[in-house]
Amino acid sequence: MISKYQSVITGTGSYIPPCIQSNNEFANNIFYSEDKQPIPTPSPEIVDKFRKITGIEERRYTTDDLNASDIGSMAARIAIADSGVNPEEIDQIIVAHNFGDVAKNTVQSEMTPSLASRIKHKLGITNPACIAYDLIFGCPGWLQGLIQADAFFKAGIARKALVIGTEVLSRVIDVYDRDSMIFSDGAGAAILEYREAPDGAGMLGSLSVTHAMEEIDYINTGSAYLPEKDPAVQYLKMKGRKVYEYALKHVPAAMRQCLEKCGIPVQSLKKVFIHQANEKMDEAIVKRMFELYDVPLPENIMPMSIHWLGNSSVATIPTLYDLVRKEQVGGHQLSPGDVILFASVGAGMNINAVCYRY
Repeated sequence: MISKYQSVITGTGSYIPPCIQSNNEFANNIFYSEDKQPIPTPSPEIVDKFRKITGIEERRYTTDDLNASDIGSMAARIAIADSGVNPEEIDQIIVAHNFGDVAKNTVQSEMTPSLASRIKHKLGITNPACIAYDLIFGCPGWLQGLIQADAFFKAGIARKALVIGTEVLSRVIDVYDRDSMIFSDGAGAAILEYREAPDGAGMLGSLSVTHAMEEIDYINTGSAYLPEKDPAVQYLKMKGRKVYEYALKHVPAAMRQCLEKCGIPVQSLKKVFIHQANEKMDEAIVKRMFELYDVPLPENIMPMSIHWLGNSSVATIPTLYDLVRKEQVGGHQLSPGDVILFASVGAGMNINAVCYRY
């Protein structure tokens, strides 16, 4: 029985930074290993292998004058306009990020006041009943924001939420670490409303898990790989092989569990919006999820933006969804009634999934 009231995404927006950083711009880098030794492989070969594994050909960095709260507010303005809601009627502003505002040429994160409060200020929302707070949940943060908003709606606490994912990772990467080529900047936002949905549109169900034992440091912060760098300065670090193995083991099962929780057969899925982390990893995750049902992977089910946007963490899914929703990704579009699945994995280690009827 489909509830008459559902949490429905009524507007989306994204900010795609203007500065394009192609793979060629890393070809002269000197890369070091985790044990702070130069990697003997020529850098052009490292870059080419990186492209073949991740699918990333270029990524976007924001301009020097903008921080995560700035680009988050830009995406939010577009989502608000797209939805047509009165900003003063928004009950919650939930901002997913992992590093706060990091000004260019600085090394310290600014997280007080919260990015959500900063964005509320930038949007000029004066209603004190609009509660603004941050959500730190690794790359699945934006999706977890949807899950939290849905829970607040069902508890009768709120009816309209602005959920934002924003990150400027270009300021927290170690340029001597080849994994730094993965990360990028970006912001995505959505307005979620609890409203009558006689057609069954909206969030059908969700699932979240955290593994925090031996997985705790698969994605973390650490010192630069260049020996001469100040060890007190911390950068984004990732154990790529561990993350890959973890994701393939746990994410397909979580996606299946979410579908089964919602009573949705896998054959009904029209699109899968998965965190844009690594092309080969994402393809393997989705393929394995269908294999759990002994069903072949459908063609054209997984839109991708990683080739030209890179991995902007919490911003990847809302940005990709916004682009597909507005028919800006070739070969992909959505129609009313389509059932889609959102899924993400990241630092924590955290996994979540949301089943949604468009």
